[in-house]
Amino acid sequence: MPEPAMLELSDITKRYRVGGQTVVALDGIGLRIESGEFTSIIGPSGSGKSTLLHLLGALDSPDAGSIRFRGEEIGALDEERQSEFRRHRVGFVFQFFNLLPTLSAWENVAVPKLLDGTGLRKAKPRALELLDRVGLGDRAEHRPAELSGGQMQRVAVARALIMDPPLILADEPTGNLDSTTGASILRLLGEIAANGNSVVMVTHDMGAVEYCDRVITLRDGKIGSNDKVDRTAGSGADAVRA
Repeated sequence: MPEPAMLELSDITKRYRVGGQTVVALDGIGLRIESGEFTSIIGPSGSGKSTLLHLLGALDSPDAGSIRFRGEEIGALDEERQSEFRRHRVGFVFQFFNLLPTLSAWENVAVPKLLDGTGLRKAKPRALELLDRVGLGDRAEHRPAELSGGQMQRVAVARALIMDPPLILADEPTGNLDSTTGASILRLLGEIAANGNSVVMVTHDMGAVEYCDRVITLRDGKIGSNDKVDRTAGSGADAVRA
């Protein structure tokens, strides 16, 4: 029997009430994401990208349809089980880093462990190991104000990995970085996927395509395309194939 996909969505619908009107954010989405796959979700503002990311991370629940994580239904989890899923199965990377300014780099990485009940001293070795993995072993004691934007994002990536989650969700991770620094973060996320994690990234940047395995475009709450990336075809839109 084949191994279930990391994520499998069937007929996902999500609606919101805005100003007395009903807005359909996602309209019958179907999607399959495999382990070790770096997937980019691209689309204009209002296309449903952020809503989809929130559903994948159990930050919200669909109005209809099924979301399965390794074969287990997560779309209808209660609040307590959603929280448990987020703590242990998902690592989040955000555009604006969300680091605590009074903590050092390694302490920021260790925060999810602390929230899960692990003492700071016990969490430190793993936090230092992850900082070394993302190329910041020599900046472990520095606070966010002493780091560049790219370094802060690397700390955020290390923090996302501290609980060893199989799924990494990245919301515009390069949106606050220059192109060179952003490319280094994309390569890092690609390396993480190559090690077996599934990485799903929301972005406006078509230049990110060349670093991904799959590109999904959303428009008006529907999937417009779902293509694998041909890395031998150059960069940008030319690299995408059906």
